[in-house]
Amino acid sequence: MKALVKYAAGPGNMEIRDIPEPKAEEGQIKIKVLEAGICGSDLHIYHSDIAIPVNPPVVTGHEFSGVIAEIGEGVSGFSVGDRVVSETAYDFCGVCDYCREGYYNLCVERKTLGYWYNGIFASYTVVPAARVLKIPDNVSDTSAAMAEPLACVCHAVYDLCRIVPGDLVLVSGPGAIGMMAMQVAKAHGATVIISGTNVDIPRLELAKKLGADYTVNLHTENLEEVINKLSNNYGVDVVLECSGAAPAINSGLNLIKKRGYFTQIGLAGKKIEFDIEKINYKELHFSGSLGSRNYNWRRALKLLADGQVNLEPLADTKLPLTEWETAFERFEKKEGCKFFLLPIEE
Repeated sequence: MKALVKYAAGPGNMEIRDIPEPKAEEGQIKIKVLEAGICGSDLHIYHSDIAIPVNPPVVTGHEFSGVIAEIGEGVSGFSVGDRVVSETAYDFCGVCDYCREGYYNLCVERKTLGYWYNGIFASYTVVPAARVLKIPDNVSDTSAAMAEPLACVCHAVYDLCRIVPGDLVLVSGPGAIGMMAMQVAKAHGATVIISGTNVDIPRLELAKKLGADYTVNLHTENLEEVINKLSNNYGVDVVLECSGAAPAINSGLNLIKKRGYFTQIGLAGKKIEFDIEKINYKELHFSGSLGSRNYNWRRALKLLADGQVNLEPLADTKLPLTEWETAFERFEKKEGCKFFLLPIEE
């Protein structure tokens, strides 16, 4: 089968290759990939500027929906033909303090689908049965393929933040993650501002349609004035920073109220500078966010099944796997919201 492979360390070093079709071994499930989303971290793997361990040669990609094609020995509770998704934490030690406390996303032995084990930019992938979740009947394949980033947002919001009804929340960066964060915050009863730049104008328009209370183009509007007016000059209660851009991080630190919650979701891909004393002087609850855990996946699928989050409109660009370079280039230029690579039928 054809697959998109990171074949060696270093920038680039990625191409379509023919590899053997995998088989489900004991305790595993083989899944036929239906739809596969591109994550910003896939670009970081391509550029080799990501801190998560990568083990080339490896099939990349980790956001997907699929249907069970084969079930390995010892697996119960699933049937061939079930529509499923899979967690990305393919393997972890299970005995360290983090694993025992349920935060296996922080296990130092964690090895990730699409980084260390062959991922989903292919026709088939094989994963441990313990990582597989069934897709609710009323959730489309397209929406289910975005359950992974939604689970990451759920981790950032439910595990690392606090949003209560009536809170004023700033979401910086109207990409797919930002759109999800906006909707999860809305599901908590928050009033949400989402900010972007001129390049994000189509995304900001989409954010309005998906329920954003306020959208701000930083090139033409004054975000501080908007927030001061809405907050009586106190600032926002919560910042969900989804862009990974230094200006957005610094702006968020300036515009958050004292004792507010600031959760960094976006990855910068490089070192950045910000005034750490603002965290002290404002007594901020400041947290980074990495990946997800099983509870977040179950929560994400429930949000989708209950209609509290609408992801279908985000999937505006679907290209065949053979056009991955075009998709990566357009993703980096923000020429769309959520990009998908569709497997090659063989």
